[in-house]
Amino acid sequence: MDKEEQLIEELVKNTLYRMDESTRMINRSLDELTDEEIWQKPNASLASIANLILHLSGNISQYIISSLGETEDKRNRDGEFIAISGLTKIELLQTLNATVNTAKRVIFDATIDQFLKMRQVQGFSFSGVGVVLHAVEHYSYHTGQIAFWVKQLKNKDLGFYEGMDLNTKNNKA
Repeated sequence: MDKEEQLIEELVKNTLYRMDESTRMINRSLDELTDEEIWQKPNASLASIANLILHLSGNISQYIISSLGETEDKRNRDGEFIAISGLTKIELLQTLNATVNTAKRVIFDATIDQFLKMRQVQGFSFSGVGVVLHAVEHYSYHTGQIAFWVKQLKNKDLGFYEGMDLNTKNNKA
């Protein structure tokens, strides 16, 4: 395996890990909420947690499944934010989990040419690597918003790293 292939393999491995981490944190966060709480909006300028989950599913579909996977773009971005009810917490999580699993398969199966190919997404020009970086960063960003909101609502630590010593120093390699 040459260096380029090793680099892509490492990118894919870490991308899938980061997506799994965000998915785990969102699932854990939503365990704390009712169906009604996920649709609450604290004010007109903020989206509900349900809207954020719809938005994440749409963004991951557009950037990874459609763009990197080279399939039709069927995203309705405005609809992600207009919705005010209709799906339960379980249905939203099933949608998100299915979208993430499909996106992970697209990333895992992508060729070096797909990672290097330039494409237009939402009016931006990205390579396949740029598409993946955007989607993972965007997923992480909104995961943090969801976790913050749940902590705000419940005044509770969500225990994402329970049982781990996060004060462990780096090893010198």
